[in-house]
Amino acid sequence: MRAITKTGLSRGRLLLWARYSASSVVATVVSQLAFALCYWFGTAAIVATVVAWFAGAVPNYVLNRRYTWGRSGQKLPYTIIVIGSAVTAAVVTSVTDHLVQPIESHAWKTILVSGSYLATYAILFIVKFVLFDRLVFAKPAPAAESAEARTPVTT
Repeated sequence: MRAITKTGLSRGRLLLWARYSASSVVATVVSQLAFALCYWFGTAAIVATVVAWFAGAVPNYVLNRRYTWGRSGQKLPYTIIVIGSAVTAAVVTSVTDHLVQPIESHAWKTILVSGSYLATYAILFIVKFVLFDRLVFAKPAPAAESAEARTPVTT
């Protein structure tokens, strides 16, 4: 029997959430650092987003696959989810970059555009968890034979 916490979540679900959060923190730090450095040194926001996405995608996939869910997932849904996230971040950072152009301080521009990159992934954090949990790393359904074996046969 699974132990249920006061919030109604099993300890296993809380552990899964904690591992996903830790994996996301590692990927976010790597990705955010890559974005801020690229943007600071004059890379266009969209290019900085792509570089940052690649920098964070590798640890994110490895940690989620091995540490969080402990199994390999379906690669196509994973790829669609992370590329969709990257496109969303590219749009947001490009729009933010356009909006901050009147600001003279390059440091403030970097902070604001980097902040929009971080905010995008903060919002996508929960969406990605649900999609990874339900689509990418979902436990396979029991085989049809085992379901038939549990069903009584009537003649």
